[in-house]
This record gives sequence, C-alpha cells and structure tokens, in this order.
Amino acid sequence: MNCCCNKQPSDLSLLSSVLNEYKDTKGSLITILQKAQDIYGYLPTDVIYHVAEETGNTPAKVMGVATFYTQFRLSPVGKHLIMLCQGTACHVNGSKRIQAAITEELGITDGETTEDGLFSLKCVACLGCCSLSPVMMINEETYGSLTPEKAVDILRELRAKEEVE
Repeated sequence: MNCCCNKQPSDLSLLSSVLNEYKDTKGSLITILQKAQDIYGYLPTDVIYHVAEETGNTPAKVMGVATFYTQFRLSPVGKHLIMLCQGTACHVNGSKRIQAAITEELGITDGETTEDGLFSLKCVACLGCCSLSPVMMINEETYGSLTPEKAVDILRELRAKEEVE
C-alpha cells in the first residue's frame, strides 16, 4: 500500500513468521498486533492493511482492535516512552503536578514526542503501582514517590546518558 505521505513503506517480510504461526488461529488478532508492534515499535498503516489481508479480516476490524486497546500505538514513539499514571491514588498525590513538570521540561504534552525523538509522554489510567504513587514508567523502569523535581531529575539523567553514548 502506498501512503500519501513521505513515510517509507514497512518491511512486511519481518512479519512473515508471525503471520505464518498465527494467521489460521482463531482469536489471534491481538497477539499478531502485539508482535507486529514489537517488531515495528508501533502499528504502521501498511502493517494494519497487511495483517487484515493475511488474516482474512477487514482493515476496519483490525483498526478497530488497534484503536480499542490502549497498548497499541499508531504512530512512532520516542526512545524513552514515559507512561505517567493518572489513576486515583496518583491523582490525589499530585500526578498533575508531575505532568506539568514533564511538560515544562520536555516541551511536550500527552501523546506527543520531543523533536529529537528521545521522549514520548503518555498519560495512562493506571499502572497498578498505587503504593508508589505518584508513579511513572519509562520503558520498563518504574519510578515511584515522585515529586516534580524528582521527575525532572530522572529525565535529565536519561538525556545525559544519551549524550554520553
């Protein structure tokens, strides 16, 4: 499929083994999309269409699944995905102040990525770490008992590590 923008088409051959393993397994669409996102980092439009074609689903059905579940991303994210909890415990303990500090430090709001592609911010309903509230995860690392200052320090440390590498 050709896109109207200047994006390079995805290498769909990277998905062949996943599709071969799951395409005839009833109820495997979510698994296929999870594995596709692992491969590409998100779900590009051409991958959505390819999965639909290979699994016998309509593109609308595949897109419906991809947009229903918050785990799926339809656009690339930064190298460091910040998931900031906005659940009740985090909200009561100041997650909005943490969000404001992140926004001020990085110049991005919920759903955005920094121009350098280093950070993306995603506010989520719950990370399941209420005893650590307010809490955020960056990639697979959990950071709890946050203050605005602590959150900014964590971001600055990550940026400094990137500059050294």
